Amino acid sequence: MSADSPKIDTSVPHNARIWNYWLGGKDNYPVDREMGEQIRSFFPEIVDNAVADRAFLVRAVTCLAEEGVRQFLDIGTGLPTHNNTHEVAQSVAPESRVVYVDNDPLVLAHARALLTGSEEGTTDYVDADLRDPDTILSEAARTLDLSKPVGLMLLGVINFVDDDAEVRAILDRLLGALAPGSFLVVSHPTDDIDHERAHEVAAAWNEKGTPKLTVRTAEGIRALFDGLELLEPGVVSCSLWRPEETEVGEVRPVGEYGGVARKN
Repeated sequence: MSADSPKIDTSVPHNARIWNYWLGGKDNYPVDREMGEQIRSFFPEIVDNAVADRAFLVRAVTCLAEEGVRQFLDIGTGLPTHNNTHEVAQSVAPESRVVYVDNDPLVLAHARALLTGSEEGTTDYVDADLRDPDTILSEAARTLDLSKPVGLMLLGVINFVDDDAEVRAILDRLLGALAPGSFLVVSHPTDDIDHERAHEVAAAWNEKGTPKLTVRTAEGIRALFDGLELLEPGVVSCSLWRPEETEVGEVRPVGEYGGVARKN
C-alpha cells in the first residue's frame, strides 16, 4: 500500500467488512469477524439476510438489463464479492456501463478489483458518500450519460442515514438528475419480520460498529419509492422478490426488504 493510500481502521468493526465476512469473503479483520459472530450468535438468520440481499441484487439487475437499461449507478457497493453489479449487467448486455460509489477506505483499496468489466462496457469507481449526492452525480457523469435511463442501486445503504427528511432529500436529488425510464432499486433491513430481534441487532451494531444502523418498517421502506411506479411484487422480503422458479416452495422471508421502481 502506498504512502498516500487511505488509512484503514482495523480497530473498529465496519459494515462493508462484516457483510463481506457473512458472505464468506476474506476482506475483513478480527474485529469484524468478532462483531459478525456476536450478531450471528443471537440472530443466526443474519447470514440468510446477506445472501438474500445479494440474490436480490442479481435478480433486480438482470430485470433492469432485460428492460433495456444499460447504465447503473451503484451507491454503497461494499467490498467486491461474486455477482457484482457490473458482472450481472454485462452478462446480459456486455456494453453496460457501471459506476460504483463508496467511501470506505478498504473498498477504495480494492477498487481495482471492480474495474475489470467486459471489453464492450465500462466500469468506474467514485469515492464519495451517499450524503453528498452532488459529488456523486458530477463524478458519475464522467462515465454515465444521465440523459438516458440509469439503474440507481441503493442496497443496504439508506439504512445508514437515520433522518427520514435527509433520506428524502438525497433521493430527490439523485432521482431528479436521472432521465425518465430510470429505476430505483433499494434493499433495507426491516423490523416487520421479527421486531424485537431486528432492534437487538441494531443496538448491538451501533454499540461498536460504524456507520450507525437504522431499521425501518415496511411502510417506511415503501415510502422511499414515493412518486415512482413500483414493479411487481412491490416492496417485499428480498427473498420473495421474483424468486427463481427453482426457489419457489423453499424460500422464506428474511428481515431485509427490497423493491424496484420506475421513474416515469
